[in-house]
Amino acid sequence: MVQNTAVYNDKIEKVIANINLVMIGKEEAATLSMVALLAEGHVLLEDVPGVGKTMLVRTLAKSLDCDFKRIQFTPDLLPSDVTGVSIYNPKEMEFEFRGGPILGNIVLADEINRTSPKTQSSLLEGMEEHSITVDGKTIKLPKPFFVMATQNPIEYEGTYPLPEAQLDRFILKLSMGYPSMDEELIMLERTARDHPIESIESVMTKDELVAIQQDVKDVYIDKNVQQYIVNLVRGTRDHASIFLGVSPRGSIALMRSAKSYAFIKGRDYVLPDDVKYLAPFVLSHRVILNSEAKYDGKTNRELIEEIVKNTFVPIRKEFR
Repeated sequence: MVQNTAVYNDKIEKVIANINLVMIGKEEAATLSMVALLAEGHVLLEDVPGVGKTMLVRTLAKSLDCDFKRIQFTPDLLPSDVTGVSIYNPKEMEFEFRGGPILGNIVLADEINRTSPKTQSSLLEGMEEHSITVDGKTIKLPKPFFVMATQNPIEYEGTYPLPEAQLDRFILKLSMGYPSMDEELIMLERTARDHPIESIESVMTKDELVAIQQDVKDVYIDKNVQQYIVNLVRGTRDHASIFLGVSPRGSIALMRSAKSYAFIKGRDYVLPDDVKYLAPFVLSHRVILNSEAKYDGKTNRELIEEIVKNTFVPIRKEFR
């Protein structure tokens, strides 16, 4: 069982507080980013330009005492620009590997859909396998390793949308949305002179982050809650409007996310409500709608919410 929930909870709250200081009104995005990070998953941020996608990643990275790398994806970016390349050293008379930006702890993959599928796959291999292959050699990635990718949904010219098999590598898909009028006014006040991110300081070390990730794995999940997860996922495979349902990888992602969310909430056990809340963020990008559903204007999230609504929630006094 988890031993250090109370010890690390204060650290997690400080990281989220840092994000909330910079990102006005984005408490949910801040919390969900931590959910993915502690579950050792990765996040895809999809939204219109200018709502703070990149700023969210920068703030998270600055709050953690980790090695931060940024990859600006462009059409001419090569796989070696991501993974690194072997360069011949005439003095030593041998090739030396020069690591690329993927060999960081927190990696910002900015506008990932602007590069070719070949270059995208060089990043996605590391996300799934936690290792990369260069010149036939396998290189382990550092721990922790967390990728937050951004993409703009309205710019299609010159872009390469991620196929479903690659979308499945992201544990969560988030959308920021525009701020409210009051939130935007507060934003103007806070950035009138200096940007709040300049005052952000590290509040969690690399070792603490790795230790928390290990503790999250020990969060207890009852058999009934596991069955609830399976029922939700199977519901996507049987739905009349869904052409391709969620794979078993999605089941595992939902369980890991629920454990992480419970830990952040100060519990060492998962509740069905944790699963219910996270399901749209974890499952929506993993389904493909059929042509009739698309013609009717249905969205992935709407169908996942419908499945959640129609799936029996286990009722029990204690899930510890």
